[in-house]
Amino acid sequence: MSTELKVLVADDQALLRAGLRALIEAEDDLRVVGEAGDGVEAVDVALATHPDVVLMDIRMPRMDGITATRRLLASGSRARVLMLTTFDADEYVVDAFRAGAAGFLLKDGPPDQLAAAVRTIAAGDALLAPALTSRLIEEYVGTAPQEELHGRLHELTERELEVLGQLASGKSNAEIGEALFLSEATVKTHLTRVLSKLGLQSRVQAVVFAYESGLVRPGRAAR
Repeated sequence: MSTELKVLVADDQALLRAGLRALIEAEDDLRVVGEAGDGVEAVDVALATHPDVVLMDIRMPRMDGITATRRLLASGSRARVLMLTTFDADEYVVDAFRAGAAGFLLKDGPPDQLAAAVRTIAAGDALLAPALTSRLIEEYVGTAPQEELHGRLHELTERELEVLGQLASGKSNAEIGEALFLSEATVKTHLTRVLSKLGLQSRVQAVVFAYESGLVRPGRAAR
């Protein structure tokens, strides 16, 4: 059975799209199924081609990548969205996470990270670039917990709170399991329940929730 992953590239810069396509198609298990030059086209092409992963630029004409991500996922698409960003320029990354993006990739990062990032996002079981995720959240998420979100923490069991706290610190499933003496399968089960109870779509949204609810504070260790 083929394990080939289908990828859609959405960016308003034709040269960058061509470069991303070349890097992706150099991998035996990855295939580009479409390209888009703006957010509107990205949604239309994604719905037509059913990619596993969408490389979505945040800043595009007609419709930005955040709005496009929100509309695509609201349509029922099961595509995992990997946002393309530049850390110094894009203050919208947390908004992208809230929209349902599964992770993000720095445009100026090493080329060999692209294939690994696509596979990571497609697998859905680890945050991409956890250290950078933490830096962005610490910078853009307020330090004062939102009361309504803090109250929703009571919906979680003590073990689920521990797992969520570990996740928010940037740990993978394996690292969470090691820290809490749990198997990876058990960690994954707990995370699935956390997402379901909180009405969240992705691990990244759970990380943002952990910070905004006050479970984890910027600059402090997870509980």
